Amino acid sequence: PLLILWLGIGETMKVAIIALSVFAPIYLQTQAALRGAELKHLELAETLGLSRRDFIARVVLPGALPGFLLGLRFGVMAAWLALVVVEQVNATSGVGYMINLARTYAQTDVVVVGLVVYALLGLASDAAVRLAEARLVPWRRTLSS
Repeated sequence: PLLILWLGIGETMKVAIIALSVFAPIYLQTQAALRGAELKHLELAETLGLSRRDFIARVVLPGALPGFLLGLRFGVMAAWLALVVVEQVNATSGVGYMINLARTYAQTDVVVVGLVVYALLGLASDAAVRLAEARLVPWRRTLSS
């Protein structure tokens, strides 16, 4: 409600809500990954005398990347949820508008199709982030790999 007061009911408010919903999980997961850096890696970098640039490139970024990608997965999920919500607010186009209009006219088949579209888009975007994670962090094995 506060963003509606500040930014109005237009597209700016919708983009701001989606951006805020994506920012929080990415920030929190990346910060947790940075704070959870293994002490032995930090000590090894200090022993080897790595420059600041090499330290960031060889220790910090590889250590934070899995947390960032996990936050990105959460952020993508949050973005789709936020999109569903904001498309219900004064929308004039989009899948949410189609669902809202179909609900008004009791067209449950159209509502179900809209929900399936959202589900497929969510699954596809999650699969894209998982694929990026598999390519960017090949050293990190998970149960699904």
